[in-house]
Amino acid sequence: EVETVRRRIAPLLEGRALAEVEIADARLTRPLDPVEVARELEGERVTVVDRRGKYLIIRFVSGRALLIHLRMTGSVLDGLHDDDAHRRAVIRLDNGAHVSYRDVRRFGTWLLLEPEEVDAYVDARVGREPLGTAYRSKHLAEKLAQRKAPVKSAILDQRTVAGVGNIYADEALWRARVHPLTPAEALGPGEVSALYKGIRAALQLGIRRQGSTLRDYRLPDGGSGSAQHEFKVYGRDGEPCDRCGTPIDKIRVGGRGTWYCPNCQRHVARRR
Repeated sequence: EVETVRRRIAPLLEGRALAEVEIADARLTRPLDPVEVARELEGERVTVVDRRGKYLIIRFVSGRALLIHLRMTGSVLDGLHDDDAHRRAVIRLDNGAHVSYRDVRRFGTWLLLEPEEVDAYVDARVGREPLGTAYRSKHLAEKLAQRKAPVKSAILDQRTVAGVGNIYADEALWRARVHPLTPAEALGPGEVSALYKGIRAALQLGIRRQGSTLRDYRLPDGGSGSAQHEFKVYGRDGEPCDRCGTPIDKIRVGGRGTWYCPNCQRHVARRR
């Protein structure tokens, strides 16, 4: 979803200056004063709209960067889209265009970082990009090798692998035929390789379908993603598995709703 947003808004923002910024929700920038953050942003010119994991990174000529985390219901929209009660911030660009930030549940965050802070901040919180050309199965294996936690919890940890959320974790584990409760350290080389491929395939499908619109996710033009129409397990409890016909089951892993096929995805005990 974040990559889809990045691709849509990059042409709108890159090369443009932020002429006026209004941040209407103090929760967006807390503990910093939203008026002060808005004032600091005004006049900045965008060089590139980047992404690391779930962070949308708007990089400026000055070297500073605005990190936007959409959380559960944040959306970056092209234009004002009428008088939206859930609009939390508006940016007017130097060409007169507007970009607005909408967030129903108000969990999203904006953080303006100085040039020397950007890379250190992101690197401390986000692992390697699973779709990066240099990312290999061995990198995932290194991160999972010492983790006793269930493999689903391990891959949801953004320091293990960047950008895998609850939906795509379930879809990746189904593709890899790995039970979500399997201890991460118990996976053998073949299982890690299958999971590596499953993560990449699940994310690539999500990008092709412009994300999964289940509740409040919206594309910058106000439209919807369609990946939810091709889910193999997520949200499908009781429905037949596309691979073997066994009813999909739902459990909780690390407090998160988790869907899997009890026949295709067998549990692997911890190896001694």
